Amino acid sequence: MLEANVKAKVDAWLNGSYDEETKNEIKKLLAENEEEIVDSFYKELEFGTGGLRGVMGVGSNRMNKYTVGSATQGLANYLKKNFEGEEVKVAIAHDSRNNSPYFAKITAGVFAANGIKVYLFDALRPTPELSFTIRHLGCHSGIVITASHNPREYNGYKAYWNDGGQIVSPHDKNIIAEVNKINSIDEVKFEGGENLIESIGKDLDEAYLAALKKLSLSPEVIEAQSDLKIVFTPIHGTGITLVPAVLEKYGFKNVHIVEEQAEPNGNFPTVVYPNPEEAEALSKGLKMAKDLDADILLGTDPDSDRVGIAVKNNHGEFQLLNGNQTGTLLFDYLINVRKEKGLSQDNDFIAKTIVTTDLIDKIAAKNGMQCFNVLTGFKFIADVIKREEGKLNFIAGAEESYGYLVGDDVRDKDAIASVAMICELTAYAKHQGLSLFDKLAKTYVEYGFYKESLISITKKGKKGAEEIADMMKGLRENPPTSINGSDVVLILDYQSSVSKNVISKTEEAIDLPKSNVLQFITKDGSKISARPSGTEPKIKFYFSVNTELPSAEQFDEVSVKLDKKIEGIISDMKLK
Repeated sequence: MLEANVKAKVDAWLNGSYDEETKNEIKKLLAENEEEIVDSFYKELEFGTGGLRGVMGVGSNRMNKYTVGSATQGLANYLKKNFEGEEVKVAIAHDSRNNSPYFAKITAGVFAANGIKVYLFDALRPTPELSFTIRHLGCHSGIVITASHNPREYNGYKAYWNDGGQIVSPHDKNIIAEVNKINSIDEVKFEGGENLIESIGKDLDEAYLAALKKLSLSPEVIEAQSDLKIVFTPIHGTGITLVPAVLEKYGFKNVHIVEEQAEPNGNFPTVVYPNPEEAEALSKGLKMAKDLDADILLGTDPDSDRVGIAVKNNHGEFQLLNGNQTGTLLFDYLINVRKEKGLSQDNDFIAKTIVTTDLIDKIAAKNGMQCFNVLTGFKFIADVIKREEGKLNFIAGAEESYGYLVGDDVRDKDAIASVAMICELTAYAKHQGLSLFDKLAKTYVEYGFYKESLISITKKGKKGAEEIADMMKGLRENPPTSINGSDVVLILDYQSSVSKNVISKTEEAIDLPKSNVLQFITKDGSKISARPSGTEPKIKFYFSVNTELPSAEQFDEVSVKLDKKIEGIISDMKLK
């Protein structure tokens, strides 16, 4: 027996102005799969850390023509209210996922039918180029159709504001309110105004690539190391459109593409998940890198906002670096080379998320640079850039989930720029007779060896969401007093915006927006963070431990000790 709210939504779709194919699919699910019907209709798709995202299919909780249309109508209504009297303009891009071009056209059609000027990319493009385009063309908003690195059955809808950053509060909640005011699909304008849609492409590519070229700090080093052996895989995504072009523009001449993964394909046929955080997704690239004895392997996700890399370690074997390690190397390079070249300014700043390695804070502090810590989601880094514009000078941003931004022409994580800059810093290290792994070890010797790990626990559907809520409730009501033998000294609850010092029994306010995140800091400097994902049916636990690294030669020994420490934390918290 369906719950009343689910039945009401199902009935509304069966009796409303939805196409017959949709209605037939609903009837089929009603007869064959009640659990799927509940998951498809028990709630509305909402904007999370990455916008609108969900499994493709029929229903209010699925990505389809009608949920995309309703979201666009709500956004169109909000834009017209906010920018009354102006010619409202939006830009739209899409990735390689199944239905992405279709959803992009639906989105463009609804905006145009509402009298809004639309710049629609003529083919798939990277997400960061969409962010750049909003700023370059003076748009009021933008949409990219993508589910980033999610499994193939997902698609999504990332919404951007006029600064080129993803939509944040209060706009996100206000847009949802506008969407919720739509009582019938008949209120969504799907047709009319097609003359307001303008196709864009090559000109924006050239402008974007020119902006990325200006980020280069060491062109003379690249010239000397132009034969740096680079292997790149776009994992069937948008990276193929611009990564080879940006590497050529930077001056790299020895770039090898993983051909089996070069063709854009929404089924992602050669991988389980199109996610460069997963070793399996980079396995073909690793094989090529080994066969060629490459200097570096890089892989981007479907919409090219994340990049994963692999380099040879101290044993000459290829090793994947995690997002914290890559971010650390990138920040260290940018900060130090800017100082060397006399480019650094007193008002320079960097930004990172609260679950990204604290090693970056130490590097910034030692170099007299301010480091902002923000909630998870790159939109919060973009928000800091916007807030401090004209006062402080943004250098770079990072999040542990393989997302980095250099410079402020783009206001989202940018794997196209990151690939270029990571290859530049690899060339810089090689010019000094070092590998990236050598540079990482030197950084650990100077600042301390920080090691991070992550566990994602998947809980699908309505039942899963309830289980995740119960886990967070349990941690709040009965927080651990010690973890792996070390006393908990600080508890940060971002939902209540309170930081509790367990030793002094004092409390301080957390000056960030409320978010369902908990952090436990122990006496030995370990940090454990718990955060339900805003874009996937998961709860994530982040672990960070650290100690001194007396010398690079002791890397393996200390690394093993830190691994055991993380294993001890996971075991003590009964997470495995």
